[in-house]
Amino acid sequence: MDIFSKIAAGEIPSYKCAENEEFYAFLDINPLVKGHTLVIPRREVDYIFDMDDDELGRYQQFAKRVAVAIKKAFPCKKVAQVVLGLEVAHAHIHLIPMQSEADVDFRREKLKLTEEEFKEIAAKIRGEFV
Repeated sequence: MDIFSKIAAGEIPSYKCAENEEFYAFLDINPLVKGHTLVIPRREVDYIFDMDDDELGRYQQFAKRVAVAIKKAFPCKKVAQVVLGLEVAHAHIHLIPMQSEADVDFRREKLKLTEEEFKEIAAKIRGEFV
């Protein structure tokens, strides 16, 4: 079981933003901005395009619902969707509230947030998730 599967199963603590039986969303612990969230399938799959069309469609629909919640919780121009995925061999989508493209520069310094800040951010997103 990989690290993201352990997070989704509750074996490793995370700041949960949303979930259903197939997908799990939680805060990135090295966020670019407040509200930076990861969305993963519970099923272990390394590459997003290895998912069949129906599952990929449901994954995107779930990610969209999370993005809508993020935008309500953290008003921004758009919520960026970024798929990188070389560090962890488990498909994941980064959802990042952005005011400009600079907010999505992964080379920039990450935010240092307290546990209380992470909890507050996750609670705001959960509160907006429908």
